[in-house]
Amino acid sequence: MAELRQFNLAQLKQLVEGKDEALANNFISNNLVIARNVRIDLIKDQLIDQPTLLPEMRILIIKQGWACPVINMIERRLEVGDMVFLGSNGILQVKESSSDVQGFGLSISDELFSLAIGNLVPSTFDGHLRDCMLRLQPDEMDFLDQLHLMLYRHLRQPEGSSQVTLHLLSAFLWQVDYLCSRNEQSHRESQTREQRLFTDFIQLVSQYAPEHHTIDYYASRLCLTPRYLSSIIKQVSGKSAKEWIDDALVTRIKIDLKHTDKPIARICDDMNFPNPSFLTKFFKRMTGMTPSQYK
Repeated sequence: MAELRQFNLAQLKQLVEGKDEALANNFISNNLVIARNVRIDLIKDQLIDQPTLLPEMRILIIKQGWACPVINMIERRLEVGDMVFLGSNGILQVKESSSDVQGFGLSISDELFSLAIGNLVPSTFDGHLRDCMLRLQPDEMDFLDQLHLMLYRHLRQPEGSSQVTLHLLSAFLWQVDYLCSRNEQSHRESQTREQRLFTDFIQLVSQYAPEHHTIDYYASRLCLTPRYLSSIIKQVSGKSAKEWIDDALVTRIKIDLKHTDKPIARICDDMNFPNPSFLTKFFKRMTGMTPSQYK
């Protein structure tokens, strides 16, 4: 697997500072981005060729062109009218995109999200979804666009009210939740049983891979036999269930190695390996490097 990088809002702000063309029609701070014109060309080097960890939540709506990202290990194709939500600590890789791709979007830190939403967290953002993608109707995209534009214009005012900012953010996020929740229900109703099982399996793996490394746990959670679950995952995705678990596990190890000061022994305990030697052998088998070499 490729080396996992991190690209947060502070890094984005630093990347575009002094570039007038990047700041045109975009508001960028360390905890919030309101992008009226998403500039893929400016951030492509950060996202192309290899997976990248994005600590903050991202929401993007495509208005022109297309892009082919890999979102949390699943390949997607985004076209005009598509909206994609990527939760905090999502993993993104952009494989390719058209030269004319345009869109608008929002990135927000967990701290600012909590201030905007308060105690009643919309279901889309409660942690059960790592990502969501859906096709918007023209009137739905226009409504989101207008909310987004109001937020952008308010932030551009010299003395804008922080309370107005938080309420506009809340309105935008609640509308995204409404669209994603409706789509999730409709999507599950139209999926085959096998597709629903795969979706549930991936969500469980994304959440529990550090603690549970074998298919038995996931089969038990889904009330299936390990053999039956294995056959379903292979049938739907073309990859074995163990491959999905191992890929998720090694990604989490890479995050700890590159972006924390945890010693190998601590990572071993956190990832539920019997000892550091076992973790080292697993990591080298998956990446061709020892944890120390990777770090």
